[in-house]
Amino acid sequence: MTDKPLIGVTIGDPAGIGSEVTLKGVAHPSVKEICHAIVVGDARLLRHLSDDYRLPFPFRIINQKKRVDRKPTSPLLIDLANLPPKIEMGSVRKEYGRAAGEYVKAAVSLALKGEIDAIVTGPINKRAFKLGGYDYSGHTDYLAALTGSNSYAMMFVAKSLRIAFLTRHLSLSEMVHHVKKEKIIPLVRLTNREMKRFGFSQPRIAIAALNPHAGENGMFGREEVEEIVPAVEECQREGIDIKGPYPADVLFSSNIRGELFDVIIALYHDQGLIPVKLYGFQKAVNITLGLPIIRTSVGHGTAFDIAGKGIADPSNMIEAIKLAVAMTGSTLSSNS
Repeated sequence: MTDKPLIGVTIGDPAGIGSEVTLKGVAHPSVKEICHAIVVGDARLLRHLSDDYRLPFPFRIINQKKRVDRKPTSPLLIDLANLPPKIEMGSVRKEYGRAAGEYVKAAVSLALKGEIDAIVTGPINKRAFKLGGYDYSGHTDYLAALTGSNSYAMMFVAKSLRIAFLTRHLSLSEMVHHVKKEKIIPLVRLTNREMKRFGFSQPRIAIAALNPHAGENGMFGREEVEEIVPAVEECQREGIDIKGPYPADVLFSSNIRGELFDVIIALYHDQGLIPVKLYGFQKAVNITLGLPIIRTSVGHGTAFDIAGKGIADPSNMIEAIKLAVAMTGSTLSSNS
């Protein structure tokens, strides 16, 4: 690719650290070297924060209706101007949640039209998002709705550790009812297909067990015997290289560097995210599989406790942008 890709970056919930890590991330030399940043947010807020934190504000400001220049001479800021004059940092407000959703919608629209090559999303607060009128559990479901995607999944990448998720934001009592063959098989197929898009010719997939010791042949739970194993066997008959279920307490630690498997399927949120954040929290990046556009995201939340203090670490944002750039060239397999 001779021209640098255009990467859209949404600032997330305006009361969180998304704006700060966006300003720091797009100004980082390693980011400027590989892409042109197209930030979607509120110019007044970003200008205020850049003044307070003495951060660069290199943007040329444009409105949402103006077509994005494919070869900008400086980072662009698409100003939605959708916030009140004063932001109460660290607080949950419906107007902040509504604004965060509008940033994502604008970025997705640009990506679907081909005006940008990928999007990177800043963190949202799920309660504010809901109050703002979005009846979704988070970014992933909202992105699927915006793009008309029926088969999609969340995957986290931390260096060479890649984990796709069967369920996301469910209680444990609800999650168990989703560990079904008819839900596992489509996820395995999707993961296999998407990993091929990212440069893995024959993805090596493992699936984690639900119960201790993978159920011990039904002694500690029947999900492995009745749901997970039959799903694995059917996918194997289709030619997919999948193995398991393996006890979760050994699977992740034995595959930290990706020697055994290219991707692991976790059955629920904490099962996969605890190892990701223990192993490489500052490198963790969220990807949505199954979308017609490229989307990555920071691997952390809005961090309301430090919002407005100027001390947020932009490492996740930098990594998310770098991975988005790599994915525009289908080079996920080399991004370790």
